[in-house]
Amino acid sequence: MDEHSAVGQAVAFVRQFHQEQPGGGDAAPRVRQVLAEIERTGTYEHTAAELAFGARVAWRNAARCIGRLYWRSLVVRDLRHVGGAEAIAEECFEHLRIATNGGRIRPVITVFAPDRPGIPAPRIVNSQLVRYAGHRREDGGGWVGDPATGELTSTARGLGWKGGQEPFEVLPLLVQERPGGPSQWFEVPEDASLEVPLTHPEFSWFAELGLRWYAVPAISDMTLEIGGVRYPAAPFNGWYMGTEIGARNLADAERYDQLGEVARRLGLDTSSERTLWRDRALVELNIAVLHSFQEAGVTMADHHTESERFLRHIAQETRLGRPTPADWSWIVPPVSGGLTPVYHRYYDPVDPQARPAFVPRTP
Repeated sequence: MDEHSAVGQAVAFVRQFHQEQPGGGDAAPRVRQVLAEIERTGTYEHTAAELAFGARVAWRNAARCIGRLYWRSLVVRDLRHVGGAEAIAEECFEHLRIATNGGRIRPVITVFAPDRPGIPAPRIVNSQLVRYAGHRREDGGGWVGDPATGELTSTARGLGWKGGQEPFEVLPLLVQERPGGPSQWFEVPEDASLEVPLTHPEFSWFAELGLRWYAVPAISDMTLEIGGVRYPAAPFNGWYMGTEIGARNLADAERYDQLGEVARRLGLDTSSERTLWRDRALVELNIAVLHSFQEAGVTMADHHTESERFLRHIAQETRLGRPTPADWSWIVPPVSGGLTPVYHRYYDPVDPQARPAFVPRTP
């Protein structure tokens, strides 16, 4: 049996589930049941326990994620029975409320219906449940907001969303009841999207920049694949590491591009790269992000602590005889990478066939 075929993946997953679960027992009866269901319908249905286990192992297998130490704590919302764009959107907003948890961010995944033979499941168009809009300036001189969402913003406006062309304007959620079909848009309620205004512990002028960021990074454009079954709408989140916001979202030239303004406010010499003005501005920007989330009581990890946690995760997995695949270029933080322990080592190679997994979504 080809273990990469749909049937092979189903059998392999059921055996893994019974092997890893305490008291899992003999997998053979369940394997026979699954094979009979596939023969009869072309697919099979996971039990609630199998779905929860599969979602957690998909996080464990996520080679680009440094925060896998807590994979067992993932809250799994089994909403395979929920259909219709409006109901899906409402449950996505409830996902955000549950994950936000008053600022004590909880890792959560909400799993909607899987694709079935001849019956593709709904899709969430947005890459994350919360993203800021990006509007190209009418004079052609750059962007208002996040350039990374320019296409999605145009799509939303084409559907009737007005938008106010503010730099930190939450996009509506777009849902397709079938892939390639018409999208419906839904405003994200204010109580579902906690945002943190950014200030600096030393520089009062930092607040004048008007920077902010949302609390929950909920990925919504990847497919959860478990045992050959594909769940194309399965938004999931952990919590932020500060550098994701301070060294990428707000600092990258093709995103909010804030380093020049921060350097100017700091009075740095920007006439030469040798002054390391970018580096100094980047550190202060990251200090502001960590400080602001802490002041707001919102969970956020710093890159030094998260690096140590990742090595603990590797040690735990090694004791259990499991590899820990990791993409070095994603695991090493974009600030002071060489000062973190994750920089100075090699990792198990990434297996693109490893399942369960979060995989790029296909149409």
